[in-house]
Amino acid sequence: MAELDFPDSPTDGQVFDLWKWTNSVGVWDWNVVPGPFDVEYVVIAGGGGGGGSGAPNVGTGGGGAGGYRSSVTGESSGGGASAESALSLSAGTYTVTVGAGGAGGAAGYNNGVAGVSSVFASVSTVGGGFGARANSGGSGGSGGGGSDNNNPGGSGTAGEGFAGGLGFPSGNFCGGGGGGASQVGVAGTSTVAGDGGDGVASSITGSSVTRAGGGGGGIFGSTSFSSGGAGGGGAGGGNAATPGTAGTANFGGGGGGTGGRSSGGSAQAGGNGGSGVVIIKYPSAKTLTVGAGLTSSTATVGDFKVTTFTAGTDNITFA
Repeated sequence: MAELDFPDSPTDGQVFDLWKWTNSVGVWDWNVVPGPFDVEYVVIAGGGGGGGSGAPNVGTGGGGAGGYRSSVTGESSGGGASAESALSLSAGTYTVTVGAGGAGGAAGYNNGVAGVSSVFASVSTVGGGFGARANSGGSGGSGGGGSDNNNPGGSGTAGEGFAGGLGFPSGNFCGGGGGGASQVGVAGTSTVAGDGGDGVASSITGSSVTRAGGGGGGIFGSTSFSSGGAGGGGAGGGNAATPGTAGTANFGGGGGGTGGRSSGGSAQAGGNGGSGVVIIKYPSAKTLTVGAGLTSSTATVGDFKVTTFTAGTDNITFA
């Protein structure tokens, strides 16, 4: 076998062929390259905003929850899907983006605004659909609720969430609830606006937390308001006196819809959608450097680290 012609004056950490110089012992030794490692994740987009109302006689739809994708063993993604496979990553740099929630519809007959996608490496999610005023709910990770007058909810995205609920055609003009990660938004009835669909529970952080609930629909002629879906969905408002409630920040919940009434009152705004979140779980031996554009926190759970990103966009680097 031919001898290797090693460099005469190597520096610490210098790699030559399959060898690496280590100053501490002054020898060339086999260069051991770390192999890939698995990273589990929960990635949730921002929720959609609820519809805004003008008085009289209108009930708007609740915002849909942000799309929900998970690779946590034994848990679920949104839309009734099973958990995805964990990402097999190598040391290197990856992108993280936490999606913002969509604004609630301004007072005076306005749709809400769809939520914004969240991203981790190759995994991206779809923002929640908008809650509607006088039309169909917006499609998204989970669909926004339809407004009164028999308008359907928007569709959800396969593997991320469910559709929004139907708005009732008459009576108290009740909007449909926004879809949640685990449940279709509830349809409005002649007397009650539809509740938001429930979200999905995850124990990636060490305790069970439900996220990505849809916003409740709005109603025009009653103070019996709808509920947001479990997992951060905002409650519906109405009666020309109560705006929709915002979805919970970092839960990807949809904002609540609202409504006006024929005997007076003022126009009301829909609730804002809640911002999304990115949560990753990786071996505790790994070192993670987080870019300045991201807000995050890290905890140790057993033999793993769990980093939760709550705002921003930037790169992260595993070493």
